Amino acid sequence: MKKARAEVIREYGPFPGVKNVGGVSYDGERVWLAGGGQLRAFDPASGETVRSIDVAAHAGTAFDGRHLYQIAEAVIRKIDPHSGDLLATIPAPAGGGDSGLAWAEGSLWVGDYRGRRIHQIDPDTGAVLRTIESNRFVTGVTWVDGDLWHATWEGDESELRHLDAATGEVVESLALPPGVLVSGLEYDGNDRFYCGGGDSGKVRAVRRPKPR
Repeated sequence: MKKARAEVIREYGPFPGVKNVGGVSYDGERVWLAGGGQLRAFDPASGETVRSIDVAAHAGTAFDGRHLYQIAEAVIRKIDPHSGDLLATIPAPAGGGDSGLAWAEGSLWVGDYRGRRIHQIDPDTGAVLRTIESNRFVTGVTWVDGDLWHATWEGDESELRHLDAATGEVVESLALPPGVLVSGLEYDGNDRFYCGGGDSGKVRAVRRPKPR
């Protein structure tokens, strides 16, 4: 396993009224964060909030190219990001213990926090299609050019981990600085991860290491 220190290249927030960031996503232009009672979007260039949707937003957030998906307690809600309308609701696989959320390969990938697992689920029904085991608490999930990454948070330590999606083996690990904790994870498709900062109320950008 390749180990390295994560390079935090920018911090956003804390955001007014947001006591905890529970999930993050990226729609190609804006970063979305789950702020408890709202989904908020900010411009990653300026850091300014540009959109908000009043919806329960407790944990992971994902974007499929058209719609947002948001974990709220024991369900996942599909939301129109333009109107804010709720389009559908499916059960979350961990029944309220769900954490990270990502979209890839036509499926949702959901972190099971204390179960130390990642579930691939059908976005229309919530049926579990596959489960990948981890040996750490899962607090964020994302895909990077076909590779699965997840965030961990145990005690006062967090890391970003690149897994072999077939075996669950850890291929690469990026350790966050002491006290910098990750509660959601999203890759921007270019050179950085966006990391939710839990009760710091912040989102941090971490540089993606160059592929081996």
